[in-house]
Amino acid sequence: MLRLIPIVTTVLLLIAFIAKAQNTILINNVQIFNGKEEKTIIGNVLIVNNLVTKISTSPIPTNKSGETKIIDGKGKFLMPGLIDNHVHLALNTMSQMDLLKPDVTNEKLDSFTRIEGKNMLLRGFTTIRDLGGPVFTVKKDFDQGTFPGPRIFASGAMISQTSGHGDARLPNEKSRRWGGEVSKAELMGVSYIADGVPEVLTATRENLRSGASQIKVMAGGGAATAYDPLDVTQYTSEELEAAVTAAEDWGTYVTVHAYTPRAAQRSIEAGVKCIEHGQLLDQETMKQLADKGVFLSLQALDEAPATAPENVREKKHTVIEGTDNAFKWAKQYNVKLIWGTDYLFEPKNSAKQSTDILKLQTWLTNFEILKLITYDNAQIFKLSGLRNPYLAGKLGEISEGAYADLILIDGNPLVDIKIMADYDRNFVLIIKDGKVYKNNLDK
Repeated sequence: MLRLIPIVTTVLLLIAFIAKAQNTILINNVQIFNGKEEKTIIGNVLIVNNLVTKISTSPIPTNKSGETKIIDGKGKFLMPGLIDNHVHLALNTMSQMDLLKPDVTNEKLDSFTRIEGKNMLLRGFTTIRDLGGPVFTVKKDFDQGTFPGPRIFASGAMISQTSGHGDARLPNEKSRRWGGEVSKAELMGVSYIADGVPEVLTATRENLRSGASQIKVMAGGGAATAYDPLDVTQYTSEELEAAVTAAEDWGTYVTVHAYTPRAAQRSIEAGVKCIEHGQLLDQETMKQLADKGVFLSLQALDEAPATAPENVREKKHTVIEGTDNAFKWAKQYNVKLIWGTDYLFEPKNSAKQSTDILKLQTWLTNFEILKLITYDNAQIFKLSGLRNPYLAGKLGEISEGAYADLILIDGNPLVDIKIMADYDRNFVLIIKDGKVYKNNLDK
């Protein structure tokens, strides 16, 4: 019996340590928008470690040990953290020409990416879907809490055919099949040039091996690139099906860059689950997206800068002209709509991430916008299955069992969506994964 005493004591001490180690936050007196419903409630939210464990309109009792951090929300607007579903976190930290300079290494790029991740988190974006670029290293830093940044659903390197939208070689660089070397973009994990079924399988599996949550394939021409025309269709049906099969074998999905009906239709037939962009789709293809339950990830882009090549400016303008119809038809046919910003190689645009939200007013109500950038955007993460690195909680909503990714706003964006743009002043509290990253309530 005496021998049991040390064991019992050890167990009790361990339980006490675990209880004390819990990070508990109680946010009182807030107007709660849960991400799904237009109505809000005045109530209180209890966070234990990184999850929301209780939501109540009545006072929530807490332990008397003093370990609970109590925050008076002062009646302000509490909503889920924002989600950007089309991000190139690493690739928007410098221009394409700067990225290709010999002195730019993955380590140097990572240092820039960490800083931009922190800035993004402080804009209220607690989760992003990265659709091309080397972010696996910084993703670990963000997930482990060693550096502040958003959750990342990473794709890894973009998969492109030769001459495709992800073929980042300079004009003088020959193909490695015709006397050239492996491009710097491939070596850095920016994009893989893969031709034929075997190479597409290898590129897909390489990304999955690195920890990709989904696979990004270039299925059509691009607006921001100088060498592939906007109208071209990229990858054969067999190549697209190979990527889909390899992804599905790992329980996840393929999303494709595609603007035109031909590129989108071929991708849908191959089993692709999401179309990125789609501003040039016709009504027939939009109906097909709705019928097949395929997601459409739309953006409201800006015109190319005057310094861009003329053909790039023309292509970008063509895309922008199609944006209005794309949003209207997506809404008309009840397409599974998600949203992202898609900044690439233009670092100055990063600060516009929040103001881009305001562009959505052309097509959506304030409630529809807030639901889109939180709950709706989170729905595509379910397609990643066990490749979803954040299965312990729900994203994009405030509910019991959801991740404690929250922003508290001075003002009501359901009434005035414009306050979302001035995040530095109006976002007074930012919590991600149960950790407070900004608290200006007492200022």
